[in-house]
Amino acid sequence: MAKALQGIRVLEAGQGAALAYAGKLFADFGAEVWKLPDAADPLHQAWPLRDGTSLTEAWLNANKRLGTGSVAGHAPAFHVLLDGRPGGVEEALPPHLIHLRIGWFGATGPHAGFAATDVTARALAGVFACTGPKEGPPQMLGGVAGEALGGICAFIAAAASLWGGGGRAMEASVHEANVAIAEYQAAQAVTNPEVEQRLGINRFAPTCPLGVYPCKQGWLGVTVVTPAQWRAFCDMVGLEELGRDPRLVIGLERLPQADRLDALFGERLKARTAEEWFAEALARRLPFAVVPEMATLLRTPTHRARAAFQRITHPGGNFEGPTPPQRLTRTPPRATGIAPGPAQPIPAAPTLSGAAAAPGSLPLAGMRVVDLSMGWAGPLCTRTLGDLGAEVIKVEAIQYPDWWRGVDPRPAFFSEKRYEKDVRFAFQNRNKRGITLDLSRPEGAALLKRLVATADAVVENYAREVLPKLGLDYPVLRAARPDLVMLSMPAFGGEGPWRDARAYGSTLEHASGLPTVSGPADAPPMTNQLAYGDPVGGLNAAAALLVALLHRKATREGQHVDLAQVECMFPLVAPWIIAQSALGSPGPRLGNRHPQHVPHGAFPCAADGWLAVAVTDDAAWARLAALLGRPDLAALDAAARRGREDELEALIAAWTRGREADAAMAALQAIGVAAGTVRWPTDLREDPHLRARGFWQAAERPFLGAHELPSAPIRPLGGGPLPVRRPAPTLGQENEAVLGAILGLGPEEIRRLEAEGIIGAAAIPAEARKPRSQPARQGEREPA
Repeated sequence: MAKALQGIRVLEAGQGAALAYAGKLFADFGAEVWKLPDAADPLHQAWPLRDGTSLTEAWLNANKRLGTGSVAGHAPAFHVLLDGRPGGVEEALPPHLIHLRIGWFGATGPHAGFAATDVTARALAGVFACTGPKEGPPQMLGGVAGEALGGICAFIAAAASLWGGGGRAMEASVHEANVAIAEYQAAQAVTNPEVEQRLGINRFAPTCPLGVYPCKQGWLGVTVVTPAQWRAFCDMVGLEELGRDPRLVIGLERLPQADRLDALFGERLKARTAEEWFAEALARRLPFAVVPEMATLLRTPTHRARAAFQRITHPGGNFEGPTPPQRLTRTPPRATGIAPGPAQPIPAAPTLSGAAAAPGSLPLAGMRVVDLSMGWAGPLCTRTLGDLGAEVIKVEAIQYPDWWRGVDPRPAFFSEKRYEKDVRFAFQNRNKRGITLDLSRPEGAALLKRLVATADAVVENYAREVLPKLGLDYPVLRAARPDLVMLSMPAFGGEGPWRDARAYGSTLEHASGLPTVSGPADAPPMTNQLAYGDPVGGLNAAAALLVALLHRKATREGQHVDLAQVECMFPLVAPWIIAQSALGSPGPRLGNRHPQHVPHGAFPCAADGWLAVAVTDDAAWARLAALLGRPDLAALDAAARRGREDELEALIAAWTRGREADAAMAALQAIGVAAGTVRWPTDLREDPHLRARGFWQAAERPFLGAHELPSAPIRPLGGGPLPVRRPAPTLGQENEAVLGAILGLGPEEIRRLEAEGIIGAAAIPAEARKPRSQPARQGEREPA
């Protein structure tokens, strides 16, 4: 089977998992990837280890070849340079080359030279502040989760540049990639400050219940958001009266009583197994999931059927790791991998030619994407494409607008147009045009088909059955545009027994098994984020769509992309999946400790702050010991420090308590010790590094007024952010422009469509909707 990126040559140079994961995506989709190894790469020691060899590194480098020589010597024969070299090496590069620099904090700004780890970068990105017990330190899971997101963003930038043509120099920031995780709280806390609190393990406002519950056998991940889900959950566990208590209708009303409610649910849930409860939840359309341990995850039939785990051939013994989740139906990623052998000279190849792209141009200019998605994951995918220059046309309906505008059924919500005032919607839908079409009516569906005929791609995240009911599924739309690329985002894939499962971002995290390796060993499996799966799924969707579009550019062949969002979470769990497969165990839960870095944790600071600290090697420890006034401890190696971990953590905590977090971070960074303040999401708005990089961009929008929007985590190398060219659209804002200019409808026809409610600019309350709009309602897909 042909591979999507066959014929593309990629040179990879530098350090880190973000760099390696970007290269892995290219290699697993068929590109020829040569990696110039770096002897100082910390990835060589990335857990898990077998006989001193990092299996995480072997998984990340599978299907690549290791080469010798220099970047400058080889660059003329490659299309892409993935550059993770520390310090940002400057050299003359050929104009045709797509040069993508990958770093912790980008090439500019006060943190550009910071020592960092996956954990300290995520701490500064606002990822950890709301996670963990109410008292004591926030919980910070190690691994490669943050770098995986940075790698995806780097891949997106490189793939978009390949689509646009011409050489470009761009950069991707691991830190800014992870700010996307905290965007929800950063936006919502402006009007609802309760979402930005640490409420306890498995507690996240405004959702309640949201957590992991022990059953007769196994663990059940529960997420309840809507009043209907609350009633269905209470009915399921035999607490019907509780589900109809008018004092417990919404999550924020239930949250103060969470302890009492958890005790009631907990006893009922212990009566049956997690598998049994999950089967009933499927029938009731509840967004629940079995929370599997790693051994269970690896043998789950749904995942095995989709080849979700890649078999890696390795000299020390074969093992499995996650397959890239971008499941293209015609050109899927490689289901197997071979760990690279020793470095060898890179064979001579013809020098490539070509000019640099025009200065200031955006790589996806000229691409048109029809956006049928709602919520967070799908809109983040299309926002990313829009940031890179694509024309994104967002399609809503006045009967069922995007639920991130709000779901309040009360009359004032509509009369005061509160659906135009939600900052979350503004965050996710910048750089898009907006129209409305009632797709449940034949004329609305026909207009969509005409629009799709002019588009390169369609993105949708409805429930699986919605588009077929509307007569707008992939086979139908492909008739309108034979080379169409269409991306669907079901929680567990479009086939199999779980194809109709409802899911939120938290459901996806639960189903990935991540909670079973997170948090203290004596705590239940720990949910890491309010909705981790949403931004992770959105970024993976953008990568998947670009792979399919590059394949179409080379072959004129379109295809359907079936992106199972739960599989997008698997790379975040990769070290534990690999350990289970290769070593027979994922190892113990370590809380804030780390299998390699010691000491490692979140340490208390003045003014209720916390500081993430990671001692990455013996030299860093010697410098830290001197700073702490304990040069007598400087010679302790990692094994000795592990044996005295409690003592050394207390020593660091005594030092940090007398300092504010930013001051302590600056002192540690001055001696080259990785440290990062545990930022609250709203603090990101005033973060000095993000401010210096122009990350927060001013925007003006009707109903919302002046506001600031976050930037994409990719930008021109050393330059300013990709511009916010337009704020999020108001409902139906460009009906006339799109339907008139693109589809050729005249003013009278547009007025008729408005009069008949097929298009419009004002949302309609439920009681005012016509019955014919309801057989297969838009927005039925839960926000995963």
